[in-house]
Amino acid sequence: MPQLTQLPEIWWSQLFWLTVVFGIIFFAIGRGMLPKIQGTVDLRERQIAEDLENAQAARLAADEIEASWRARTDAARAEAAKMSNEAKQASAKDTDARVQAASQDLHAKVDLAEARIRKAVDAARSEIETVAAEAAREIVSRLTGKSVDQKEAAAAVKAAMNG
Repeated sequence: MPQLTQLPEIWWSQLFWLTVVFGIIFFAIGRGMLPKIQGTVDLRERQIAEDLENAQAARLAADEIEASWRARTDAARAEAAKMSNEAKQASAKDTDARVQAASQDLHAKVDLAEARIRKAVDAARSEIETVAAEAAREIVSRLTGKSVDQKEAAAAVKAAMNG
């Protein structure tokens, strides 16, 4: 093969050009482009670290806001419960006052009714005594033929009814 026979003659020249091309590639990429790429990577890493710090700070601020919101909510609930209890107590006092007033009014009506009943009982008793005294006078008069005084008959009926 003729390609293999010329190999020792062109060996050094190909090695030279290989070294020149790899040198150009090394200096162009390694010295020219690689620092720019490394700078971009470093800038990106700094940006990511800064964003993580900002996110951490935002999370802490959100936690503080949530804690203050929960505290305000708890305080509002406690205030609402306090107001509810106060309203219940005021309502209970108002209801007690109304019940007390109604009870007093009812007692007054009961006392008035009892007085009327006593008056009616006394009137009925008086009328019964009068009727009984009249009946006793007439019975005595029919049985014995004697006449009894109205006062004596009333006293006898009163003594029989009380005794």
